[in-house]
This record gives sequence, structure tokens and C-alpha cells, in this order.
Amino acid sequence: MSPDSELSPRRAARAEAERLATAALSVPVAPAAPETSASPTRRTLREAGSNAAPLRRRSFAPVEASPSSSEGGRLRAATEWFSALPTARRRRLAVVAGALAVVVATATVAAGLAMGAGADATASTSANDATVTAAIAGPPAVPSEGLPVPAVSAVAATATPCDDPAVTTALSAGDDAAAIAAAGGGSVFREAVASGIAPCVSLSDPNREWVVVNKQRPLEPVDYYPGDLIMPANVRALEDSALRTPAANALTAMVKAASDAGAGEIGYLSAFRSYTTQKSTYAGRVRVSGVEGADRESARPGYSEHQSGLAVDIVPCNGSCRTLDDVAASAQGAWVREHSWEFGFVTRYAEGREAVSGYEPEAWHLRYIGPELARAYHEGGFTTLEEFFGLPAAPTY
Repeated sequence: MSPDSELSPRRAARAEAERLATAALSVPVAPAAPETSASPTRRTLREAGSNAAPLRRRSFAPVEASPSSSEGGRLRAATEWFSALPTARRRRLAVVAGALAVVVATATVAAGLAMGAGADATASTSANDATVTAAIAGPPAVPSEGLPVPAVSAVAATATPCDDPAVTTALSAGDDAAAIAAAGGGSVFREAVASGIAPCVSLSDPNREWVVVNKQRPLEPVDYYPGDLIMPANVRALEDSALRTPAANALTAMVKAASDAGAGEIGYLSAFRSYTTQKSTYAGRVRVSGVEGADRESARPGYSEHQSGLAVDIVPCNGSCRTLDDVAASAQGAWVREHSWEFGFVTRYAEGREAVSGYEPEAWHLRYIGPELARAYHEGGFTTLEEFFGLPAAPTY
């Protein structure tokens, strides 16, 4: 036979939990029945119940009690009522009472948290109210001395000769000397052109004294022919070759000054060469030195400074005139290196500048750019027109 379930450990544990819950309510428990030698089983209780008289609900007559004894009377009445209940019902009531205790404790904790949250909400509301108040109040009042004003420095626009009516009028009239003077002189004019702030000045215009012709910059048009060519006065010419009027007059003055200074007579071999003449000259150099050699010594047609009418090849003369190669070591050559700029000429192809100009040194090849620009060229220590006007080197075609 299996043991009675009332004696199982699980039932015993539950009974103990109910007992503890009943004790937590501080409700007095009815006096225990006298102990017997053995605890009654469920079967014994059922058998005893079937033979016993049915239980009747006890009623309690109202008891009038004095104010001092009312609490004790109610407690005794509740105790007697609870003791008269069946065991199963008392257990259920004990469980319900324990649950109520838990609910009350939870409610107490929740009330405390709600009070704390309310305090935080009050603080947050106060902060928000302060922010709203500040927003309504607006920014701080402007000081009586006013707000500080940032200092702004005016930057002058870059001056350009092209904005000067005197410059543009001179350019329109073809008066190069007047245009340079109106711009502020040779150095100022050069700086404006080299820096790119003088777009009205063209370095490609063959009619200008400042035109730049090299292996990368042909004449425009390539068969350009100057309209003001004249023969220099009082200068020995080894062939019938003219110059543009300003260059011709400057050569006359320079030759006279060299003679007066005791440097000897200066003549010239070649000045203006047309496109057709330059074509023949270049072809002759190719037959002698080949294309590579000819390109170091002679310009291709359309790329020659001689075609501009502003270049001249001088020679030293003492009774008779010598060759181009004799210029560098002659007294005339030394004087020209020191003074040619005073008359508007520069040595176009200087020693050691082949990588820029594209030509071997030619002490005899003088290029006229006008006295103001020649002064700036000399005083600035320039040795090529490419560097003088801020142009790229032109060593090859």
C-alpha cells in the first residue's frame, strides 16, 4: 500500500508555508489539540467526520465594550471566528492574507518612487520654465557704447595699364614709346606684361617694338613685311639691308657714339630679311650643317627676328670690315656690350642661354626693343626676352 499523501514532503512543505504566512498576519491561532501518539491521517479524519454531528456556523452576539476594551474584544472575536473555521479554509485565508501583504508592500514602494519622479518632474519643469523665460526675454541689452565693429581693410584693385586712357590711346595710335611712358616707364610696363595684367599689350603683334619671335612664336602672319623700312644713315652696310625706322635711327646714333668714344667703326652685314630671303638663308645652312645644326644657327622662315625689321648683325670695321665671328673679341664688341642698351638695343642671344633662346651665342645679333625697355632689361640683369616678359623657354620648334 502507498503512503498517505498527507504525509508526503510536498504537503508538509506547503503546510509549513501556510503556517508562516498565518504568523505574518499576527492572527492568533486556536490552541492546538492535545497531542496524540500519532498524527491523524486524512482517512481517519474522514471517518471521524462521518460519525460526528454536522458543524454549525457559530454566531456571536454583539458585545458592548467600553472604549478601552473595544480593540481587545474585536481581536478575541476575530480569533474565535478564525479558529472555528475548517482547516482548509483557514489555509486559503492565510494565503490570501499573505498576497495582500505583498500587494500592500509593493504599493508602498510604488508610491515612494512616484513621489521621487514627481520631484524630478518638478525640477525639470522649473528648468524648462527658466529656458522659456530667457527666450522670451531675448538677447542681452546692447551696451551704451554700442557693439564692436570689425575692422575691414580695403584692398585696392590691381592696377593695370589697360585701364589708363593714355596707354590705350597711345597703343591705338601705334606710338610704342608713348604707351610705355604712359604706363610708368619700362620697368613698370614690363612687370605689367610679365604678370599678365596688361592684356591690351600683345607680344605677338609684329608692328610693336616689344614683339617676341622665337622657335615657339612665329610672326603673324608668317610672311610679315614691315611698312616703315629705311636704310640707316651714315652706317656702313655690307649689303643692301634696311631696318624699321626707329631701329635704323637708333643704329645711326649708336655707331656715331662708339666712334666718338674711340671704340672704332661699327658696320653691319644684315638687317631685314624677308620671308623668301630667310627661306633661302636657312636652306643654305641646312646644306652645310644639316637640320639640327642649322636650327642652332639660323631661324626657319617665319620664325626669324630679321623678318621683323628690328634685328641687325653688326661687324667691326677698321678701314675694312671683318666677320661676324670677330665681334666678340673686338673693341667695338666690348663697347656695344656696355652701351647698346642706351640706344634701345640688347644682345639677343647671350652666352650660355641656348636652353632658353634656342640659339648658340651671337655677339653680333642686336635686337631693338626701344630705350626704355632696354634700360629695364639692362638694369634687371636679363639675358633673354623670354625671361624678360615672363614667357616659356623656346629651345626647339
